[in-house]
Amino acid sequence: MPKRRKDVILFDAPPVISAWGSAGGKKEGEGPLASAFDYLTQDAAFADENCANWEQAESMLQQKAAGICLRKAGIAAKDVDLTFAGDLQAQCTASNYTLRTLATPFAGLYGACSTMTEALCLGAAFTAAGLGRQILAMTSSHFCAAERQFRTPLEYGAKRTPTAQWTATAAGACLLRGPGQGGVQILSATFGRVQDYGVTDINNMGAAMMPAAASTLLRYFDATGAAPADFDAIFTGDLGQVGSDLLCEQMEKEGVPLPNHYDCGCLLYDVDSQNVQAGGSGAGCSAAVLCAWVLPRLFDGRFKRVLFLSTGALMSQTTFLQGETIPGIAHCVELGGLV
Repeated sequence: MPKRRKDVILFDAPPVISAWGSAGGKKEGEGPLASAFDYLTQDAAFADENCANWEQAESMLQQKAAGICLRKAGIAAKDVDLTFAGDLQAQCTASNYTLRTLATPFAGLYGACSTMTEALCLGAAFTAAGLGRQILAMTSSHFCAAERQFRTPLEYGAKRTPTAQWTATAAGACLLRGPGQGGVQILSATFGRVQDYGVTDINNMGAAMMPAAASTLLRYFDATGAAPADFDAIFTGDLGQVGSDLLCEQMEKEGVPLPNHYDCGCLLYDVDSQNVQAGGSGAGCSAAVLCAWVLPRLFDGRFKRVLFLSTGALMSQTTFLQGETIPGIAHCVELGGLV
């Protein structure tokens, strides 16, 4: 059975990620990870799929990732015991509409951009406890849907600040199975605590989410006795260049430097050439990088052990207009090599 050590759930018989799928749009297809994606589209509107708006297009993107994952696993949707999924749309509508199609048992999540790792933490706990044989964890985001909801419609042509990040048009899906199955091991799960350091700038998500990433990392190291040097890499979800620099500075002050830190928001795009300002963001950012780039390296042995955090800014389209500060959260999974 799993064991609890402070904020960390340790799996003595680790569940596994046995299959995964990644999908992205045009911008992602122009980035450095393009060749790693399972599916890329040049039409973010999915007009050929008869999508009438950006919100439907995001659901279609999520369906593509889920379908690829299930095909790799060699199972049908009816064989999935439970799906944990969420997205950035109000009431998680992209995921709701995806599950209308898949028709599996469904628990909707909202952790903003931390949703992928939140889903993995819950899925791992369920499979390790024998409460599900095959569990799907997935999320998505869409640049156009997110901009319309949280900032301004694209037609407005608003100026983007240097600290702003580009919401990924991307999705990732993972199939989790219980201990003893083949796949990448989930060795531990750490649920984060909400952190709020008073950031109010909707165009500086990296600064808002950084304290949560630092908090979760410090709590993980304290509970386990591990150190950054024990890992091939430590990934954060989408702090971007601004948040990544702040995280490294903060961890240095805490006496826990991170020389092996990488951020999915910086990996997904070429910050210097793709006009994404400080890098990528969105729930689909860390999900796509995990499924397209991190898991394949664990599968083939290039990585032996990594920490993977997804970070989320927990404001709404109402609270930031009210001048509220932006709380953040970061969830973490420790991933080990192939069983």
